[in-house]
Formats: sequence, structure tokens, C-alpha cells
Amino acid sequence: MRIALNARILQAPRTGIGHYVAELATALAHQQDVELALFHGWGWSSTLPDAAMPGYSRLTPLLRQIPGAYQARRWLEQKRFDQRPSQAIDLYHEPSLWPLSFDGPTIITLHDLTHLHYPDTQPPARLREIERRLADGVHRARLILTDSQHIAEQAQAYFALPAERFVVAPLGVAARFHPREPEAIDQVLKAHGVEAREYFLCVGTLEPRKNLTLALRAHARLPDTVRQRFPLLIAGMAGWQREQFNDELRSALASGHVCLLGYLPDEDLAQLLAGARALVFPSLYEGFGLPVLEAMASGTPVILTGESAMPEVAGDAGNYIEAHEPDTLRDAMQRLIDDPVHWRACREAGLQRAKLFSWERCATVTARAYRQAMEN
Repeated sequence: MRIALNARILQAPRTGIGHYVAELATALAHQQDVELALFHGWGWSSTLPDAAMPGYSRLTPLLRQIPGAYQARRWLEQKRFDQRPSQAIDLYHEPSLWPLSFDGPTIITLHDLTHLHYPDTQPPARLREIERRLADGVHRARLILTDSQHIAEQAQAYFALPAERFVVAPLGVAARFHPREPEAIDQVLKAHGVEAREYFLCVGTLEPRKNLTLALRAHARLPDTVRQRFPLLIAGMAGWQREQFNDELRSALASGHVCLLGYLPDEDLAQLLAGARALVFPSLYEGFGLPVLEAMASGTPVILTGESAMPEVAGDAGNYIEAHEPDTLRDAMQRLIDDPVHWRACREAGLQRAKLFSWERCATVTARAYRQAMEN
């Protein structure tokens, strides 16, 4: 099977969907009957591009201010997509929201329905495009892949489609996420002024849906001596409407007990995950929650809400909190400091839970969906 995979998102710094495309493409290369042709927005390639860092394009913020910019870029991408390689394409896989036009079988991956539940987390122009194109893309697709059963069931109800149109393909965990000895990560930790197991880590784009204000408020309610010994590190790019919590963020940064790291290289983030006391992940809505899985695979306990699909990932290994109650998060953080037996139990449970997920499994399920779509 020759599969066209839209990999345009890899031109941007890699967050959730970017990591999905890169890891899935790598794992699909080991499926004997799958050959990938990667569309990167302006042409085709057989290899993945290097990961971009923030600042890769100075035009993106400007384009958001130009009326019709999304539609114009879409038109240009369709023209480039139509100039396909000489070899025939058997199936087109769109991994991010809405597919381009294709005259053969199409599969899409629907990671979440954030635009329905939290429309204020999307720039207005992008939200209009999602609302204009997503439903059509979902109905045109022969099969819809989802990362979780939660999203499959939500999409079935919202789009009024039968369950057999959906295939759940849980995500995997990259090899760089594994337990590490303190001396192996000492250099990266020292660069950020922390010691192994003596800091909490938040991972995610700085946007309201990630609910990072809860982490700031909970950490601020810990005793001052605890906050000084166990600072809160936040790793992630500035996102849409970051200004909604800028006042609290500025106050927390001024205290010296919270540090904003920005977007980190993949290996640095993996080392920080492996050295944290716990990952604090108070998100309000996730289609999967990849950082939760990555933390567990790294031997780091996770504190998370029970919202959306995240319990499918963490299972019994998670320390669950209320999404809008900072005291429950504060108490969970304090217990992981004070109770070493509980901490070790959470670590072991997370390591065992993470073994249930792999990119190889995700690729196998995805390749099976390709075959099914072509047969139908």
C-alpha cells in the first residue's frame, strides 16, 4: 500500500499532533506492506524533516491578521498536494482535523473535539475553518482514527455516525522516555537550577484549556519552605490567549518558586520528566494526554484530573484531582513529598501501565485500518 500522509504539521515546533505524525510515520516504516509518501505542505518527501524550534516562521503571527489567510494557504496546499509523485497513491491519511481533497479512499485522525468544548482556545480564523471543513472531512472519510475510546464515542454522537466508522488507535511512548539515574540527567537539571526529584513539572502549551492556573494556585498554597525546596517548572510554548493568566503567572515567577522554561528540545524535556517529583497535568480536556504516558514511562508519578480521555491513559496509576479545586492538587503534591511509600507505589504502577502502550501497536492498528478502508 502506498499511503499519502499529510506531514505539514512537522514544519512547526512539535507538540502533541506533531509528535504523533513523526512517531507514527517512523513506526509505519516497519509495516511490511506500507510505503509512505509524506506531504509537507509545499511538496513531497520520503523522509521526516528535522524538528523545528519556536521562531521557525516569523510570518505565522502576521498571517493570522490577514483576512482570508487560512483559505489562501489551504488553496495553495491543495494545488501542491495535487502534484503528487509519479507512483500511484492508494490511500490518503490526514492526521490533523480536515483533509485535503483526494479522489481515492481517505482516513482521518480525530484527536479531540476541543473546538466544540473550548472554542475560546482557538484563534477565531482557525475556528471558522474548523467549523467549515471538519464535518465534511469526517463524513467523507471511510474510517476515522481516534486516540481514545472517549473521543470515538463523543464523535459518534456529535456527527451521528455508526461505531464501525471509528477505529481507536491509542498513542505510544517514544524510546527517549525511560527511567534515568540522577547522574545521567544532572547536567540538564543543573542548567535549570534543580535537583533530581526536588521539583514539580508541568508540560503543555500555555493556554486556558491546560488549566495551568490551578497548578500555580496549588503550588502557592504549599508551605513556603516546601515551595522553596520543590519549585514548579512549566515547559511549553506560549499559546492562544496566554494573557488570561498572565497576572498570576507574573506573580508566581516573581516569587522565585515558579520557573517558566518555554519550549524545550525533546531530549531536555525527557530528562526533566525523568527527574521530576511528579508531573502535574491539570488539563480540562485531552483527547489522550501524551505527557501523562511519557511521565509514567519515565518512572515519574502523575497528578491529573479525571477529565475526558486521561483516565484511559493513566488508569489506576494516576493521582486524580478535581479540575477546579487547588486544595486537592496541593494535597496530592504534598503527599508525594511526605509519603515515600506512596511515591514508590505510584512510580511502579506508572511504569507497568506505560508498558500497555507503544507506537508499534499504534502503527499496527493504523495499518489494519488502511487495509480495511481500501477493501471497503
